[in-house]
Amino acid sequence: MVNVTIEEARDKLGELIHRLAAGEEVVITENDQPVARLVAAAATPAKQPRRFGTLKGTVLSMERFDDPLEDFEEYR
Repeated sequence: MVNVTIEEARDKLGELIHRLAAGEEVVITENDQPVARLVAAAATPAKQPRRFGTLKGTVLSMERFDDPLEDFEEYR
């Protein structure tokens, strides 16, 4: 863990970011008190491209979907 002041962090931000990539943690201090902590962001997994047909057979399609319902014949 590396401690740096706010001024040092402002001046050496690029260097500090490269340290994060190596797995280090950087604590930013002001008046010898920690005020912030820099850590590397979690890597996001690469998205797989969508493939056509992966949901084939999962959608229910009824041949008589638009036919009137027998339960409601008295209301017509």
